[in-house]
Amino acid sequence: MGEQNNVKRSVKLLNKGKKGVLRMIFGRFGIVLLLLLLQIVVLIGLFFKFRYLAYNYVALTGIFYFIMIIVLINSRHDDSSKITWLIIMLLMPIFGAFLYIFTTHDIGHRVLKRRVSEILEATHYSIKQDKNVIKEVESKCPELSDLSYYVNRTGCFPVFSNTDVEYFPLGDCMFERMLEELENAKEFIFLEYFIIDEGFMWGEILDILERKAKEGVDIRVMYDGTCEFALLPSKYPRLLKERGINCKVFAPITPFLSTHYNYRDHRKIMVIDGVTAFNGGINLADEYINKITRFGHWKDAGVMLKGDAVKSFTLMFLQMWHIDEKLSDLSPYIDKSFTLDLSMPENKGFVMPYGDCPLDSDNVGESVYMDILNRAHDYVYIMTPYLILDGEMAKTLMFAAQRSIDVRIIMPHKFDHFVAQTLAKTHYKPLIDAGVKIYEYSEGFVHSKVFLCDDKKAVVGTINLDYRSLYHHFECATYIQDMPCIDNIKDDFMKTFEKCEKVTYETIKKEKWYIKIVGNIMKFIAPLI
Repeated sequence: MGEQNNVKRSVKLLNKGKKGVLRMIFGRFGIVLLLLLLQIVVLIGLFFKFRYLAYNYVALTGIFYFIMIIVLINSRHDDSSKITWLIIMLLMPIFGAFLYIFTTHDIGHRVLKRRVSEILEATHYSIKQDKNVIKEVESKCPELSDLSYYVNRTGCFPVFSNTDVEYFPLGDCMFERMLEELENAKEFIFLEYFIIDEGFMWGEILDILERKAKEGVDIRVMYDGTCEFALLPSKYPRLLKERGINCKVFAPITPFLSTHYNYRDHRKIMVIDGVTAFNGGINLADEYINKITRFGHWKDAGVMLKGDAVKSFTLMFLQMWHIDEKLSDLSPYIDKSFTLDLSMPENKGFVMPYGDCPLDSDNVGESVYMDILNRAHDYVYIMTPYLILDGEMAKTLMFAAQRSIDVRIIMPHKFDHFVAQTLAKTHYKPLIDAGVKIYEYSEGFVHSKVFLCDDKKAVVGTINLDYRSLYHHFECATYIQDMPCIDNIKDDFMKTFEKCEKVTYETIKKEKWYIKIVGNIMKFIAPLI
């Protein structure tokens, strides 16, 4: 009865009718998908129409192919992507070359790239690294010191102390804390999410946001353009504006200009008054808190930060918020003079929130994961929903296991995407051969993105072990060193292992034949998925 009352109180701005396939067909998603398919047909048609203008097609394609080989070899793509493009151009020389140019030169995204670069450069020194903190890091954690220099060079991501971190093993319990903290907001609330979907979770949050807006709290909401593509109508920002909530859509998908689903804002950030922040894999939709069931029990994870490290998440949000407007003075939001709760323990450890921008040459997310694996002494435990690895990450995982490091990976038993499932399983045998232990979560779907190493360090954030997260998306995470919450993260891993089935050679042999076939076929285009 209580749950029913809660559902009734949840705010909804839309009257949703058709769902599933029908909604996809008759909504914006269907229209845009149709236009994107038309785009492909037009490109293929142009290719076949004009190829006959060449007097010597074989010679022309040979020249094209030779040129593209040179271009690819000297490009900054990872080796797996290079091989994929070489195969495509081998099968379709001229069309493949034009497709490569069209997709990799980001037609339609050049304004975005230029603006992001300008903002990142202008705000690179917005948060100063506390010299006392870095000296303490150098003396206590030399490994973190080395990593921090790299991470801070790629963006404005200092190392902090004086920050409390609380770990949440499920979206269900993190949601409860979100509501509590939102109710305490006095000055501003910033929300940046990959997915927002109407339902109980977003309805409860929206109810608080509306009330806080009436109290004069600065409310800003931003979600990725794929939401507008599939979940929310283009009028949704206007509906929120009518309720006193500023809202933006990051990089709406534009037919004929959006060359790929690259540069999506995959971050999940909630900042309250500059002193509280939430980060992790949890989007604002009902499946993330197990209010609805999609793939069995939804296992997700997140963290709440209180203290100095919140500055980094505040800056990350404001950087993205100003993509389409003039950059204003950010210091009133970042340099908040809030008096922290004196009862909050001043932990001896360190916290380093960081972001990863796909528009530069630094693959920060992958580099941090590799650093953890390469410096491990005892174990590395990993939770990830996807396992679509490039050669470097696969080698790093296998090398760690071959050094007698206890490397364990928890994967879903029920996947949310068939292709992702088939691709993940292609990696199982090579990893197991090297000594990596793989587990599948028997109760459903794992969406957590968590690394834990040696009872000392952990990463909780939005970064999956797949090409999209490691190379193509805006991402963020929280690096944690020697904090009390490390024990809670390990406890979560140990309890989750008990709910998993270990993958063995026998398990692999029993895998359905079509999953193996599809996985092996799709593997060569995995970098482009």
